[in-house]
Amino acid sequence: MEIITSHTNADFDSLAGMAAAQKLYPDARIVFSGSQERPLRDFFLRSPAARAVLPARLKDIDFSAVTRLVLVDTKSRNRIGRFAEMLGRPDLSVHIYDHHPFLEDDIRGEVERVEPVGATATLMTEILAEKGIGLTPDEATILMLGIYEETGSLAFASTTPRDLEAAARLLRQGADLNVVADFIIHELDAEQVDLLNDLLHSARTTAVGGVPILVATAERAHYVGDLALVVHKLRDTVGAGVVIAIAQMEDRVYVVIRSRMPEVDAGTLAAVVGGGGHRSAASATVRDATVSGVETRLLDRLRATARPLIRAHQIMTAPVKTIEAHRTLAEANDLMTRYGVNVFPVVEPAGNGGRLIGLISRETVQKSIFHALGNEPVETFMRTDVRTASPDTPLSEIEESMIEHNQRFMPVLENGQVIGAITRTDLLRAMHDFFLRATTPEGLPVEEGFPSRAIRRNVASLMAERLPGPLFSFLRSIAGLADRMGTQVYLVGGIVRDLFLGIENLDADLVVEGDGIAFAEAIVREVPGRVRPHKPFGTAVVVLDSGLKIDVASARTEVYETPAALPTVELSSIKKDLYRRDFTINTLAIRLSEGEFGRLLDFFGGRRDLKERTIRVLHDLSFVEDPTRVFRAIRFEQRFDFKISRHTKRLIETAVAMDLFHRLSGPRLFGELWLIFEEADPAKTVERLGDLDLLRFIHPRLDVSAEKLRHLARVKEALAWYALLFQEPPVRGAPMVYMTALLDQLEEADVLEVAARLSISPTDRGIILLPRRTAPSVLRTLSRRPPPAPSAVYEALSPIPIEGILYLLAGARPKSAQKAISEFITHGRFVRPPISGDDLTTMGIAPGPIYRRIMAELRAAALDGKPKGREEAIAWVKQKYGGSENG
Repeated sequence: MEIITSHTNADFDSLAGMAAAQKLYPDARIVFSGSQERPLRDFFLRSPAARAVLPARLKDIDFSAVTRLVLVDTKSRNRIGRFAEMLGRPDLSVHIYDHHPFLEDDIRGEVERVEPVGATATLMTEILAEKGIGLTPDEATILMLGIYEETGSLAFASTTPRDLEAAARLLRQGADLNVVADFIIHELDAEQVDLLNDLLHSARTTAVGGVPILVATAERAHYVGDLALVVHKLRDTVGAGVVIAIAQMEDRVYVVIRSRMPEVDAGTLAAVVGGGGHRSAASATVRDATVSGVETRLLDRLRATARPLIRAHQIMTAPVKTIEAHRTLAEANDLMTRYGVNVFPVVEPAGNGGRLIGLISRETVQKSIFHALGNEPVETFMRTDVRTASPDTPLSEIEESMIEHNQRFMPVLENGQVIGAITRTDLLRAMHDFFLRATTPEGLPVEEGFPSRAIRRNVASLMAERLPGPLFSFLRSIAGLADRMGTQVYLVGGIVRDLFLGIENLDADLVVEGDGIAFAEAIVREVPGRVRPHKPFGTAVVVLDSGLKIDVASARTEVYETPAALPTVELSSIKKDLYRRDFTINTLAIRLSEGEFGRLLDFFGGRRDLKERTIRVLHDLSFVEDPTRVFRAIRFEQRFDFKISRHTKRLIETAVAMDLFHRLSGPRLFGELWLIFEEADPAKTVERLGDLDLLRFIHPRLDVSAEKLRHLARVKEALAWYALLFQEPPVRGAPMVYMTALLDQLEEADVLEVAARLSISPTDRGIILLPRRTAPSVLRTLSRRPPPAPSAVYEALSPIPIEGILYLLAGARPKSAQKAISEFITHGRFVRPPISGDDLTTMGIAPGPIYRRIMAELRAAALDGKPKGREEAIAWVKQKYGGSENG
């Protein structure tokens, strides 16, 4: 005899698994091992679809005659009732189909299909499809009930893509979603509401290893069905990350565990009392036990195995600026302003060990200076009752110390030395992260592009999907290198921003908390390549033999001594390194380490602004410190079709009113304009510069009219046309063509003034000025009727660099002039005389300036179609110059 069974207190996934198994074992009988959940009982009473399954009664089974036992949705010997008695018989073959992971004491089978999907019904649907076994609509409906119940209507975190694919397959085979809705979506009855009330009133939270565990208990003289449903309501009501519900009903203790925290595996915990399940959901039924006894066993197991969720070294800011005890309060005030900090750890002089002895706050410093005490040493008024943390101090202890003792800044010490600090911002971020992880519903999807809630998340899968394979493999390899060197390495900058925007970007920038050059040199010892270090800046360029180019830098902070000046750079932490950047969208970083590869750091709301398509500065003095950021803000706004935030726009207007841009050096301003002209559509950016009154900082008479924008658009068309020719690129490229067009409304004296202001080189000045000077006469020549001969076009255009010719093409009218210029670009400028100087020598013509004149005349003749070929050219020269003329 063959028997198909499942766990006691069977649910729809049990029924679905058994129904599918009967398609695989048509001679087997379905038998429930024990009770069923109430929705399942209702299904048999109310739904015509239940006729697809005809279970036998347990009491009618001759256990001694069973030769094959098929287990679905379970492999726990404690959850199959009397069927456990036959395990171990040599004549019994056990086949197992389940989606729960194996636990130590689980039954092992001759056949095992155990796979990590959201429901056993999913696994069975796939197996039937593999074997080409079809389903009736009623059977498909039963399997769909199993998937929907077990995955929370495909919304629980345990749901996999395979569950959705299986549901789609069942829908195609006739599954009735109306039936599914009738039995999956249901409210609590009066008894369950009363039970929920008792659980809520008994609920208490205890921290185990820094993880809050909600424990709720209740007792009933009679059985109340669907405890799991009640516990779901409890969890959703209180928003707990881990819930342990224990209910005494009749002579048994029922346990339901739900976990949203990766630190607590519900299935492993339930196994302590003979139950099972998976990481996020598990249950157990315990005989001969008490509620308090079961609770003690579960919590003892948690305490024995728990590890602190978050430790100080994971959330601290490092390195931290300190001040020696003998320094004055006035010096402390200057340093606080210089570095933008509010608290300094006070340390002994380095010669005395440099140990922490107190804290001094900005408030104390400024009040002391107000009272004319600025020359006093900081140790005079420092706070000495300071609570500190070690690198391994758990978050729960840090939280307690900082909140209960009103300490806004907690130094992290190792061997008495300050290695970092936890600020209120660090603490709030860690607590908020923990709260989100504990309360995010299981059904919340993991957004690959723009996760809106989680502070920390892993984007390794997104990297694998969107980065080129060689680059992703390289990043994977250096993660191991970083761990071996004991340093933190991050992927930063535009490549991370563009990863979320879905834009290809191969410019990989790495930031190292430590010696960036040493890390770059270590890379090329492991991966074939070469390194170019720049020691004054702590940066290096790694060029791999594979062609990959990687920029490596030490994490650093910048101090601006005066507005618009170049900054002083000092080594710092990743957080401060990101804080020095221009806009929030450029502050995202991805950790590259074996343990946390792909972990995203977002200290400043960069993902939010990417999602909201907003350009936002990090702090209010950003444009004062570096006015070039205004040009970058506009460039990014137009490139990505974002909007500058209202506050950032106000700061731009303030910078304009303060005339900060005149403090910029010419090369820096020219560099920003060059980058603008390298964009896909510079005209939009130039228009925005005009809107914000920024063009006057290039020249006060420079503005943007509608005609100017049309001219810039025609420059774009001309450059795009030229690019399609695949000819040699312009010597200086597109930016010089745009620059010439931008300045063409100005008088030549004004253009020279701009060139001096921007420190434009003499060569580039010539590229701008020559087409301006020649444009009127050239365009008159090219517009003549009848059209000029090709030789005349060549004479007019050949002295002008290609950038100037493209500028003329963009502004040329009428069409005949455009045609003449385009024919010169594609053909005329490449025409050469049919003979060479050697031929002239052979003809007896003495070398000299006459060679140049002859060759020019031959080129002109060739352009106009005569002479044709080498022989005619030789005859033409002989006729005109004879055979021995010296000129």
